[in-house]
Amino acid sequence: MKIIYMIPALHASGGMERILSTKANYLVDAGYEVAIITTDQCGKRPFFALNEKIQCYDLGINYDENNGKSFLNKLAKFPIKQWKHKKRLTQLLSELKGDIVISMFCNDAPFTYKIEDGSKKLIEVHFSKFKRLQYDRKGLWALADRYFTSKDANLVDKYEKFIVLTNEDKGYWGSKPNIDVIANMITAIPEEKAELQNKKVIAIGRYTYQKGFDYLIDAWKIVANKYPEWQLDIIGQGELKEQLQQQILKNGLLGKVNLVPHTNQIEDVYLNSSVLAMTSRYEGLPMVLIEAASYGVPAVSFACKCGPAEIIEDGKCGYLVPEKDIEAFAEKLMSVMKNEELRKSMGERSKEIVRNYIPEAVMPKWIDLFNEITKE
Repeated sequence: MKIIYMIPALHASGGMERILSTKANYLVDAGYEVAIITTDQCGKRPFFALNEKIQCYDLGINYDENNGKSFLNKLAKFPIKQWKHKKRLTQLLSELKGDIVISMFCNDAPFTYKIEDGSKKLIEVHFSKFKRLQYDRKGLWALADRYFTSKDANLVDKYEKFIVLTNEDKGYWGSKPNIDVIANMITAIPEEKAELQNKKVIAIGRYTYQKGFDYLIDAWKIVANKYPEWQLDIIGQGELKEQLQQQILKNGLLGKVNLVPHTNQIEDVYLNSSVLAMTSRYEGLPMVLIEAASYGVPAVSFACKCGPAEIIEDGKCGYLVPEKDIEAFAEKLMSVMKNEELRKSMGERSKEIVRNYIPEAVMPKWIDLFNEITKE
């Protein structure tokens, strides 16, 4: 069976890129033929290692050229890029002759289901239904976000199967006969676990509006007054780095909050930390919570849409805090920081929960789905 995935690019260190790389490697090892089609790879190497048997193709559309541009710029350029994208994708799919083609709900989603190449078309979403609305944009952008959110609900009906990451999100989409829930996964449960003795809290993710690190820095101002010996490391990269650095300076947190570049040795980051903090405005299924749990690191997280409530047992392996409640977030963070025994008991429970997110638990669900739709 030949499986074809589509994603904008593989050179970034994000969650979608990591998950797809892990899935593709697993499937190739299981005897499947796998191809990945990108639009914005731009000749760069994949960030995560891929089995050499995986075929990679880039269509050279370069949607990223228009990121950060005006609404009118996108209005003018986007339709042309979509036309090129559909034309090149149609030709390539006709040549590859896949059995299953999977859209990851990116720029190909509006037309992939229309391409008649003999394959079954699936679509999977890595954010919640409300992702566009949670950008909280204004003016014409806000109108566009509402318009496309309503279109998304109809678009997913066009696909053979629509896969979401959580039961929470499934409920938001309503009663769709083609909807399934399959969570994301980590590669494996590490043998090592964090000792939880270092006075360090970590946060991990791109420096973007979504991740809400501005909330976390404000919360740390409260924390630092009571626990000045503790440090917060925010590991990542992104367009808001300078803005976050200025916020750190304004709050008098220089040397107490550190913006740390992303690293390929992320396991060392987890092992040398004692708490994970997550203040995202929205998620799909936050892999950082699962990865931290795999190293026995307890988490304090906003209960945003979607995912934290399905990973964290409140009070048992971490704490869930109402969205945007900075004072409550700081209080729960300090509760875990000051109590080593609590951290260790939460860390032990976290390790147990992670078993739901290993390849042996997740990938058989995908394989069953592939077998189901190709027999129809």
